[in-house]
This record gives sequence, structure tokens and C-alpha cells, in this order.
Amino acid sequence: MNPPIIKGFYYHYKHNAEGEINNYAYEVIGTGLHTEDRTYFVIYRPLYVNTFLGSAGYCIRPYEMFTGNVEINGKLVKRFEKIEYEDLILKLGQIKREMYGEV
Repeated sequence: MNPPIIKGFYYHYKHNAEGEINNYAYEVIGTGLHTEDRTYFVIYRPLYVNTFLGSAGYCIRPYEMFTGNVEINGKLVKRFEKIEYEDLILKLGQIKREMYGEV
């Protein structure tokens, strides 16, 4: 069994710190369990306009993939990094409310 994912805001490794604060920013909603094979998934949604999703409201990834690493230029980095800075969390919370109309 995987430990529960911490809900909140995360940056994908493709996030560009020189760009908009919400580029490749996501809100993690929680985890889900596939009822047939017992695979855990992380449920999340973008905090930027994402045409890839079409009419789907959420993204999912296998837990191990979401919490795992990727190799970039020979260096291992986290695929998703939890955002811990309060000022960023407040700004991303405002973007979330504007996009999704939630508190």
C-alpha cells in the first residue's frame, strides 16, 4: 500500500521558474484506487489552460510515476515537487479560484 499523497500545489519538472508562476503547476486532489488491480493513482488538475485534457476535469498518474524521478541531462530530479512557499501557495490558490470557482 502506498502512503497517502499530500494534497496541495506541485510543480512538474518542466516548470520554468522564469515564466508564469502557474506554468506546469498542479493542484493535487488526492489518491484513487483502481478497483480491479488495486493500483493507486494520484488525482490532480492543472493551474494553467491545458487543451490536452479536453473535457476531462482531472489528470491521473500511477502513484509510483507521480512520486518518482526522471532523468534530465544525466541528473535525477523529482517528477513533481510539492510547493512549500506560502507566497506561491497564496497566488496559486487565487489562480485556482479564478479557474475553477472554488474556495
